Amino acid sequence: MGISSMIGQNALISIVSHIFFIGISFYALQAIMFEKVFKKNHVFQIQLLFILLSIAIGSTVSNFFLTFTGWSSQLPYLFE
Repeated sequence: MGISSMIGQNALISIVSHIFFIGISFYALQAIMFEKVFKKNHVFQIQLLFILLSIAIGSTVSNFFLTFTGWSSQLPYLFE
């Protein structure tokens, strides 16, 4: 397996991971009643904040997951 295909696989895994965790964050944030915290008749702003929070939380969790997975795969080198 060439290095270019490994880089491509890594990129695909990262994209899928980010999308997955952003989707989970979006789903989880739906449990919060944002309408009671913000001004009335500002639906677009609430939805935009909802999306931005989902991206921020999902990307952070995905980065943690990918970094942790990378570190875990490097542990065997400790015992060589």
